[in-house]
Amino acid sequence: MQEKISMIKMREILRLRYENELSARQIGLSCNVGRQTVSNYLALAKRSGINWAADKTLNDTQLEEKLSSSQKKGCSEPGTVRTAPDFEYLHNELKKKGVTLQLLWAEYKQENIDTGYQYEMFCLLYSRWKKKLTICMRQTHKAGEKLFVDYCDGPGIVDRDTGQVKPTELFVGAWGASSYTYAEASFTQSTQDWLMSHVRAFEYFGCAPHIVVPDNLKSGINKACRYEPEINRSYLCLAQHYGFAVIPARVAKPKDKAKVEAAVLLAQRWILACLRNRIFYSLSEFNQSVGELLEKLNHRKMQKINKSRKELFESLDKPAALALPGVRYEYADWKKCRVNVDYHIDINSHYYSVAYQLIHESVDARITENTVEIFYKGSRQASHVRSYEKCSYTTNPEHMPESHRKYLDQTPSKMLTRAETVGPNTVEVIKNIFERRIFIQQSYRSCLGIMRLLEYYGKERLENACKRAVKFKVFSYRNIKAILVKGLDKQSDLSSSKIENISPVHENIRGEGYYKPGGSLC
Repeated sequence: MQEKISMIKMREILRLRYENELSARQIGLSCNVGRQTVSNYLALAKRSGINWAADKTLNDTQLEEKLSSSQKKGCSEPGTVRTAPDFEYLHNELKKKGVTLQLLWAEYKQENIDTGYQYEMFCLLYSRWKKKLTICMRQTHKAGEKLFVDYCDGPGIVDRDTGQVKPTELFVGAWGASSYTYAEASFTQSTQDWLMSHVRAFEYFGCAPHIVVPDNLKSGINKACRYEPEINRSYLCLAQHYGFAVIPARVAKPKDKAKVEAAVLLAQRWILACLRNRIFYSLSEFNQSVGELLEKLNHRKMQKINKSRKELFESLDKPAALALPGVRYEYADWKKCRVNVDYHIDINSHYYSVAYQLIHESVDARITENTVEIFYKGSRQASHVRSYEKCSYTTNPEHMPESHRKYLDQTPSKMLTRAETVGPNTVEVIKNIFERRIFIQQSYRSCLGIMRLLEYYGKERLENACKRAVKFKVFSYRNIKAILVKGLDKQSDLSSSKIENISPVHENIRGEGYYKPGGSLC
């Protein structure tokens, strides 16, 4: 491919030839062009059927099209030998932020003033070279801008004890500019596995991208939408922690994440296929083998580029990517809760307190492995150490109204004083109920219910019922009420009394002698 001379010189050559009838040598001296070049262009004009008297009124575009008509038939273009640009260098430079083809042409032209192509031919040659690349390299991605992530099916992990095979999911991430790849396996595509795979991928890369392009799986995207997708709250917190944006691919548009589609194919061929004949008994064992093969994949030279993914990553993506924060991301679930009338919310059947002013309000709970944080309209209202005890309470006294706090201070003494009027066993029951609860307000109702039994059964029966409760160590309102309802408080001590069991006389009742040796049954 050779450079075209400017249309101004071309018009001058034609004018001097057809109007002034000058020779090729004279035209060359006038236009500062070689004689042979003038002859070649005049021959080109003749082949193209140029009639200068009629065609000199044509504009530059029309005249150029007419001259190029013979070139389309296979004629070579005249001119000197030109210096071809380094297309691989151009392709990599275009991935950097702010770099344009026009800027690269200006730098190229400055180095090749006389032998460099003009901008139009420069762009044409680059476009033709780019079409020869593979599909994954045909896309233009800015350095450090995007990381594409996806899942594919992994091998099964065998349980040593039962022999049961548990399937796995292979997480794959690939950078846009360098195709640098990360892969690891997990048992599920749950939100926790999804997010923590991102965290380990960023730690493997040593940096984070500006944009992550995932699929529309439920672990990351609550509601898929082409224009305004709804991102999972935990995934959004991960993005905010590392500073990247989440832009999911369109539904049923795999070309939006073609990079990771190609990376998944490579992972299947160069990782999973290599491990197809091995049996793994743990996930960590399998991921260790994946890591070894992953290093080989990233250091392998790519065809037509003659560089590895690792080399491209170090020179393109990593310098332009985001630095990792100083603190590692901690996984957290989010849950919407409504504050109950007792100013507590339910998290996995455990109850955590919040300020009493938020009764009946909707709050957001951030749940980690060790803490529970409660937010109202984006502002944190409470923080508790997480408890895994079911049907129990975690209460901060500061969340209670002042009247309740004062009431708590007075209730134990009042209850014990009133219990003393009944008897020592009643006092013992009340004391045990108070001692078995962390916060007194959790036991107050039980004590109040026991004392109200006085209205129905009197002091003597309540004291006897409490005596029985102390003996069998059952300290609750329900047990004491059951004793009174069934009249067990009226019975003597079962350990020293003998209860006679007199059966009624009837012809169908055989009696105990029927089953003794020598009886009718024997």
